[in-house]
Amino acid sequence: MRRVPDLAHQRVVRALQRAGFVVIRQGKHISMYSEERSVVAIIPRHNPVKRTTLASILKEIDMDLEEFLKLL
Repeated sequence: MRRVPDLAHQRVVRALQRAGFVVIRQGKHISMYSEERSVVAIIPRHNPVKRTTLASILKEIDMDLEEFLKLL
């Protein structure tokens, strides 16, 4: 299985937008909502977003790594 990469927050946001998430709030963190999944993803504005943080976000939104990597 592949490891979760360190990515800039902009790349994470763009990938989630391709998956149907929309930005609902911005500040120190970016809140994104998916109507299809009925879940909110909170993305910190870090460069890079650490792999453990990204893995936790993917787990919360119930998206596997391979699906996410295809969206990059």
